[in-house]
Amino acid sequence: MTTSSKEHLLGVAGVLAASILWGTTGVSATFAPEVGAAAIGAAAMGVGGLLQAATAIRAIARNAAALRLQWLWLLLGALAVAVYPLAFYASMRMAGVTVGTVVSIGSAPLLSAAIEMLMDGLRATTRWAFGASLGLAGIVLLCIAESGHGAATTAPSVIGGVALGLLAGLTYALYSWAARRLMQRRIPSRAAMGAIFGLGGLLLMPVLYATGAPFLASWNNAAVGIYMALVPMFLGYACFGYGLARVRASTATTLSLLEPVVAAALAAAIVGERLPGLGWTGVALIFACLVCITLPARRRNTPRRRPMPT
Repeated sequence: MTTSSKEHLLGVAGVLAASILWGTTGVSATFAPEVGAAAIGAAAMGVGGLLQAATAIRAIARNAAALRLQWLWLLLGALAVAVYPLAFYASMRMAGVTVGTVVSIGSAPLLSAAIEMLMDGLRATTRWAFGASLGLAGIVLLCIAESGHGAATTAPSVIGGVALGLLAGLTYALYSWAARRLMQRRIPSRAAMGAIFGLGGLLLMPVLYATGAPFLASWNNAAVGIYMALVPMFLGYACFGYGLARVRASTATTLSLLEPVVAAALAAAIVGERLPGLGWTGVALIFACLVCITLPARRRNTPRRRPMPT
């Protein structure tokens, strides 16, 4: 196995580990139902982002000059980080956990690929397109299966939730691309992720101040907030940054399709929801997608012109 193949697989492992941790957020939020979606999002991403910056403060200081030169991408990534959790958790509250998650995560690979095509001039390989199609088909089946059990039909506003899910998918794709762009400018992963998420976390602090009072109402609510900030967000995005330094943003967002599978499995194990046969078919398609896009592509004697690596 070549060094580049090993790096690719390590990057894949990092993103998959992040996806598993992120998959716990939906079930975790159900343990604090009186805490609003904005407060959940601001606490998770805001505090988690500030922790990312705190642990990377030396790397940020060493690369301050390079970060200033890339201020536009840094600001774009930070704004996307600030908007993403507000849209994501609001989407789950409005359209249901499953629908909100699959729309948010499922739309990100295509939006990420569109951003790379527009900004970087890259084009998708046939294998990536096939794998992404399998994954999207899988999340659609998973969403239909859960909706058939009434998970989404009782939601206050499915249309509004889907719209917010698409916004979450777009901002997820944007901050992934922005972080990758900083890394391509020779800014280390820790510095790039710490700067983007630290600035995004600062932008979320006013939201947390305005909406976060329920976290202080009980130890249970406080424990949920602490867990969300430390595990899925801080540790999860540390893994994501490690992976993003080794695979393209479009590949990373596609690998994140594992998150809805983890969320559905935890809902069945902890909340008691049962996944019907159609849902398991969707899970199988998502795993087929992951296998399709994670195996390193074989090198060819005649290199293609500016392909999007898988």
